[in-house]
Amino acid sequence: MRAPIGIRIRNRRTSLGLSQTALARDVGISPSYLNRIEGNKREVGGALLMRIAERLGLPIDRLSGENEQRLIQSVAESRLDPVLDGIDLKTSDARDLVAQFPEAAAAISRLHRAYSDATASVEAYANRLRTDPLFSQLLHEILSRITAMRSTAEILDGVPDLGEPDRARFLRTINKDARDLTDTARTLVNYFDQSVVRQRSVSPGREVDDLIFEEKNHFPALEEIADALRSQVETAGPFGEASLGEALERHFGVNCRKGAMPDLQGGFSGRFQFDADSRVLWFRNSTTAATRQFQMARLYAELAAPDALEAQANDRRLTSPAARQLAYRAMASYLAGAMTMPYSQILDEAERQYYDIELLSQSYSASFEQVAHRFVTLRRPGAEGVPFGFLRSDPAGRLTKHFPLPGLILPNTGHGCPLWAIYEALRRERIVRQTVEFTNGARYLFVAKAVSKRVAAYQEQPVYSSVMLACDILHADRTIYGRGLNLADATNLVPVGASCRLCARHDCAHRQEEALDEAGENLTLHTPFVTRDFSREKA
Repeated sequence: MRAPIGIRIRNRRTSLGLSQTALARDVGISPSYLNRIEGNKREVGGALLMRIAERLGLPIDRLSGENEQRLIQSVAESRLDPVLDGIDLKTSDARDLVAQFPEAAAAISRLHRAYSDATASVEAYANRLRTDPLFSQLLHEILSRITAMRSTAEILDGVPDLGEPDRARFLRTINKDARDLTDTARTLVNYFDQSVVRQRSVSPGREVDDLIFEEKNHFPALEEIADALRSQVETAGPFGEASLGEALERHFGVNCRKGAMPDLQGGFSGRFQFDADSRVLWFRNSTTAATRQFQMARLYAELAAPDALEAQANDRRLTSPAARQLAYRAMASYLAGAMTMPYSQILDEAERQYYDIELLSQSYSASFEQVAHRFVTLRRPGAEGVPFGFLRSDPAGRLTKHFPLPGLILPNTGHGCPLWAIYEALRRERIVRQTVEFTNGARYLFVAKAVSKRVAAYQEQPVYSSVMLACDILHADRTIYGRGLNLADATNLVPVGASCRLCARHDCAHRQEEALDEAGENLTLHTPFVTRDFSREKA
């Protein structure tokens, strides 16, 4: 689409009182040619455009058409928006509007951009509400507080002969519920305001997390494929490292080796790597048997079922190649876990052994994290295991992986509550169990353990992380970790929150970050000795 240079030339010429003949003579062209230029029927540029701009007293960039071209494109795109459906706007109208009423065209373009941004914000809010369990949990908590206050108020209103001690007790209850409701609502509003900017550009990792959350971390199609692949491997003997190695070599010409890594492209910084050119899966000598088995199963899954993995990765909810690539890897890991620990088998044994992770780790030659992660996927309708949430943290406290449990408030990123067992486990060499109570009264059993990757040499630093499972305290007696605990004794409950910035326990001595006030601003961790009203300070 041509920029309306001719229309601008004509407007400027008439405003100066020049005739077409006079301007044509001054710039060295015929009046008929100038007429076609002003009618936007002839392209103009180079020396002629410079002569016209000089004669009309206009900067050359006013006639070059670059700014107009972008504006025309913007107006043309806005007219294609579904919200303008039914309005007859032609392509030529956008050009004429930019030429004759440039400010109006700029206003339309700016308004459309604002509308598009607002639409993106609404979609981000909706996505947040759909995928973030925190919002749902806080909204339910608000409704519960309101219901409790209403019930208490109805008692006060409907019982005229209520004694003074009882009346005072009910008033105290209403007062406490009102304070708790204020804190919960404030937390919801502040978190909502703080997170919307981040949500307007959803990261690939977050898209994959959202997909997994919506599917409740259970993929029936992959479970079926995993059973079929395991059967293929077991034709070479009992499922394990030996049979996986034989199956990889027989079906795909892949050899598995341990030892010093060759000089592969891109170097080798991990515990394993697959060299596609030589068809060799390399493992460091320090790699554990659990890791070798899992990665061999994962490679077998990628080579044997690429179409199934691509089908899962091409989900419409994934909007970028990076997100689809991450999803492909996640689904390959899911297949490996399902191959190593078949659904019905691991569920039956987990129920018999009361979900003893370390015992099952030995049975399946799997790591603590692999078994814990498999527990989270036991969500088959009609054959569910204990509903667990899963968290993993690095030594700095940053949450690196999480699969929330409905009702359990977990932050998407950053750090969790410093009182959680996942952090205490990093200071111990054994499993840590903990019963906790959140600010909304919900109670959970936390089970955590610190794990590390084996180092290959003295000079290397071990890589630590902490893994935690969480379940509602109602299911605690189904696990080995609930034994010996007096689950009815509230004094054993540790008061916790989601994270410091989202926690309503403002007087908690373990707070590591400032809370947020009503405006979303930080509050200080400690009250100053002398309070000053800075809003009245002079500039």
